[in-house]
Amino acid sequence: MASINIRDAQFAITDRRQLRIPELALLTGQCWAFVGANGSGKTALAQVLAGELHRVSGVMENRFRRVEWVSFEQQQRLAEREREEDQSDYLDYEDQGHTAQEIMLEGASDPSALPGLAAGFGLSGLLSRGFKYLSTGETRKVLLCRALLRQPDLLVLDEPFDGLDVDAHAALSRLLGELVAQGQSLVLILNRFEEIPPCADRLGILADCELVAGGERAEVERAGLMAQLAHLEAREQAAQALPAADPDAQRRQLDGVTPRVVMRDIRIRYGDKQILNGLNWQVNPGEHWQIVGPNGAGKSTLLSLVTGDHPQGYSNDLTLFGHRRGSGESIWDIKQHIGYVSASMQLEYRVTATPRSVILSGFFDSVGVYQQPGERQLALTREWLALLGLSEQADVPFRSLSYGQQRLLLIARAMVKHPPVLILDEPLQGLDTLNRHWVKRWIDLLVAEGQTQLLFVSHHQQDAPACISHRLSFVASGDGFVYQTTSLKGA
Repeated sequence: MASINIRDAQFAITDRRQLRIPELALLTGQCWAFVGANGSGKTALAQVLAGELHRVSGVMENRFRRVEWVSFEQQQRLAEREREEDQSDYLDYEDQGHTAQEIMLEGASDPSALPGLAAGFGLSGLLSRGFKYLSTGETRKVLLCRALLRQPDLLVLDEPFDGLDVDAHAALSRLLGELVAQGQSLVLILNRFEEIPPCADRLGILADCELVAGGERAEVERAGLMAQLAHLEAREQAAQALPAADPDAQRRQLDGVTPRVVMRDIRIRYGDKQILNGLNWQVNPGEHWQIVGPNGAGKSTLLSLVTGDHPQGYSNDLTLFGHRRGSGESIWDIKQHIGYVSASMQLEYRVTATPRSVILSGFFDSVGVYQQPGERQLALTREWLALLGLSEQADVPFRSLSYGQQRLLLIARAMVKHPPVLILDEPLQGLDTLNRHWVKRWIDLLVAEGQTQLLFVSHHQQDAPACISHRLSFVASGDGFVYQTTSLKGA
């Protein structure tokens, strides 16, 4: 029987950090879920199972012949590969790179299974589209299909539900149950207990880079939930306040009359694919919007118009902060009013950086720090690092942190100047239960100051912080979407 057996082993994460696994026995046909906080060693465990982390002591026996690991780190590597191989500068047309189908078929053991898998994940119409043009959720589905087409003996899924819309989440949960029923050995790396699917009957808990518990799900889950609840209660009792605004924030304040965003009959197209079709939307002072819709609906495209980054903004009737797009305003006239974070931004955050420099860059609306920060900005950065629990890691490489820790830093970068408009695109993705709670708390604290408005994109309405007053919903209709606006608080 194929298996992985680990006894009293330690694995090198960095020169100074190691993952300790006292004992783990993973047998053929089992489905394990491993849960832990951000930075607890979950991704390191996935690397161990995939054979990508060096063992420095103890015993590890791996009898699985083919192990497939699907993760955000893998997604980052593929995105980087597509950028490196982009030939657009040498062609008279834009190089779309590898298509979704080509990515899925890389290393496939049974290519004939692709149509069925693609249909099951709603990807049939996207097979010929360039991988780099897919939304975050669509990209995740493609990587899942690629792993399944390779027919692995052991499948390791790192945060498989993050980035998926509600329907795709339910479909994946059903598919995993079917795979386990067919004998597939499966490991799920998760941030939250509530995302453990029914098919997982074994559970492991990680904390401080150690597997602290493992075994039958029911018994381990009870102990793990109690520990998380105790930790939450302790943090709730602690005084929590955001660091102050940056010293230059006053110049960025907006009046209480001018609409922040006005969109009239917005139409965005990529080749023959219509992304936005006739969208009318207005964000007035004091409104806080949640934007919801399925993968590929155009939510991130909408936000790229608001941030001034989408080139088709010039050819549409778009007004930002009182200025018609293309009327002579600079990109910095727009960005000085905005704090922004998204999954795609994290994927593309390639500069050499430390947690300290990531937060500092938020004061300057830059990716990287290219001017000398003031003493007050350095002090505020130290306060943010302490709030995130990253003071001791202030000067380590940004990429050496876990995905969730990276996400927390980018959220802090977006919030550090207390911007008039805070734009968060799936900000809770990759965060454990406690950090999701605290990010929503920080958002509400910032908004309560009265100077910041929120645009919050998520697949799940329940993810929204308490301050949300309006909702923009992308609702499927025929081959496209219609746009519904709802006032939630009579605003």
